[in-house]
Amino acid sequence: MLALAAFVTSLRLGGFPDINALHSSHLQIFAALVAFWGMVETARCLGKRWTLYHAGVLLLLYTDLMILAMAVVLFLYP
Repeated sequence: MLALAAFVTSLRLGGFPDINALHSSHLQIFAALVAFWGMVETARCLGKRWTLYHAGVLLLLYTDLMILAMAVVLFLYP
């Protein structure tokens, strides 16, 4: 939920849905920090043994990484 909230917040701060209004906002650093916090909380669910649950958590970690990258890109967008 943290990563999804960071994703939506970052999009709104960046000017989405109007493609002509895309801009950088200094408040997006908070969205990136929340996305990183969500990634850390997801990583805590990893187990020591390889199971399908472990694979699902890895998939969620990759999703969180993409959300974090998108928040950083929108922050650096001129």
